[in-house]
Order: sequence, then structure tokens, then C-alpha cells
Amino acid sequence: EVQLQASGGGLVQAGGSLRLSCAASGFTFDDYAIAWFRQAPGKEREGVVCIRTSGSAIYYTDSMKGRFTISSDNAKSTVYLQMNSLKPEDTAVYYCGVPGRECGYGMDYWGKGTLVTVSS
Repeated sequence: EVQLQASGGGLVQAGGSLRLSCAASGFTFDDYAIAWFRQAPGKEREGVVCIRTSGSAIYYTDSMKGRFTISSDNAKSTVYLQMNSLKPEDTAVYYCGVPGRECGYGMDYWGKGTLVTVSS
């Protein structure tokens, strides 16, 4: 059974940092891309960034480049999202998902999200 567990969310002040984790199990981690999406209150889910099996990152939107960094620890089957210089508009539930062997918008699997709240 594929499982994705996101964690690390919380309340942070604007300008602060958080690191989210996505622990994966039930599939061969090295063979699949992992993506982070987020959904703000009243808005549609949007892509944040995806990490390819090569370790390279693909950002779904340029606005997060330079502030958000994705990385993975294959030994732990875990993907991280380091978020710096957080803004109130980054407040959202953050989800990790598996788009397949390549990055994309359609997810084969979703995990439960973790809430990030950025106060002004």
C-alpha cells in the first residue's frame, strides 16, 4: 500500500522558515518523482515544486523559486520542502504526491496534508 505522510507544518511568523517532510512507503522510492502542492483557503490546489528521480527540481510556479527548496533522502524515502522567507500568502495545507516516474500535474497518489500558517 502506497503511503505518503506529510509533516512539519505549524504556525510561523512572516519572514520565518519551516521544513516540511514527506515520508513515503509502499513503492520503490528511487523510481518515482515526488511533488509538493498546496491549497490555500478558498483556492484551488496549486503545484509548488517537484523532484525528479535524478534529484533535479522542477518548479510549478516561478514565484517560489529562491524561497522554497526541495530535496530528498533516498535512504529514508523522504522528501523535504525547505521554505524560507515565508509570507502570509504561503498559508495553506501542503500536500505531497507521486506524479509517476516523471514530474507532472496529475498525481497517482496523494498524502494527507500538513497545515502551514504564516502570521503577519
